[in-house]
Amino acid sequence: MNTLIRDYPHIHLALGLIGNTLFLIGSVLFFKRFDAWYHIAVWLFVLGSAGMLIGAIGKAVTDIVNAREKRTGGE
Repeated sequence: MNTLIRDYPHIHLALGLIGNTLFLIGSVLFFKRFDAWYHIAVWLFVLGSAGMLIGAIGKAVTDIVNAREKRTGGE
């Protein structure tokens, strides 16, 4: 777990960015002009929200682990 947190922090950023992108596209598809795309918009909105949440949780865990290691001297 520590290897994932320490060596791959860009994964959390990528998940957040993908989530933000899906969220934005899904939000735009809710406009009246795109009524035919409603179900896809809903799923993009939900998946984007989940991606943003996972990215934020990963970032928070990374920050907590790094702060703890800094306090304890890297043990």
